[in-house]
Amino acid sequence: MKTRYIPEAPQRAEIDATQGALLLEFGANWCGHCMAAQAPLEQAFHGHDQVAHYKVEDGPGRPLGRSFRVKLWPTLIFLRDGQEVARLVRPLKADDISAAFAQIDA
Repeated sequence: MKTRYIPEAPQRAEIDATQGALLLEFGANWCGHCMAAQAPLEQAFHGHDQVAHYKVEDGPGRPLGRSFRVKLWPTLIFLRDGQEVARLVRPLKADDISAAFAQIDA
């Protein structure tokens, strides 16, 4: 599991072409809602080490977040073979995150 949002985001075409399970997490390192979501995310991530994880710093003019229509942080987008399977906005319960992982994890 990644621990810091990074400003360098992959291109949308790269995400769409990704094979297997992928978690895109949009937010900001200073965001209180993002910080609150980290403990349940860490708990739910346990046992899903094979899931690729991009922790993308989002904000105005950031094309990847806009292409996924991200409005609030954190937004977790769970993908399987480049297709969105589940989305959670401001999750606070590990069980909700685990249920989303179950939809993409093989």
